[in-house]
Amino acid sequence: MSQKRRRVLFLCSGNSARSQMAEAILKNQSAGGVEVESAGSQPQPEIHPLARRAVADLFGLDMAGQRPKSVDALLGRTFDCVISVCDRAAAACPVFPGNPERIRWSLEDPAGVSGTEEERARAFEATAKDLAERIRGWLAAESLRGTADSSRRFD
Repeated sequence: MSQKRRRVLFLCSGNSARSQMAEAILKNQSAGGVEVESAGSQPQPEIHPLARRAVADLFGLDMAGQRPKSVDALLGRTFDCVISVCDRAAAACPVFPGNPERIRWSLEDPAGVSGTEEERARAFEATAKDLAERIRGWLAAESLRGTADSSRRFD
């Protein structure tokens, strides 16, 4: 019997950095075992170039095919888990069908960091590393949960 893939939505306000990096990282770390989307309450026109650079440099990931989108476009969709990666998105998070688990990861917006190009790039890399660590922990918890949920019954 095959297990249904978990569906996860990452939310942030602009959907141009944190949630996009999280989407790419979870897709990679789950090896396709999780369906992943990202969206924003006020999506920007493009993914931030330093977000693309951070996941490429650190993890060898390409964000091709990803684009910022409005959470409004996903309102009728069902998710198992909605993870807000910024406080503004968490506060504005709409209700999704099926009462998904809600997780709040308050991460500073690396796009708001000022300084040299290298300082700004380091801020994006730090955020990407933080996301990767949180996602690893989430996947481990999901794995344990799946083990408990699929435990055998002995009659």
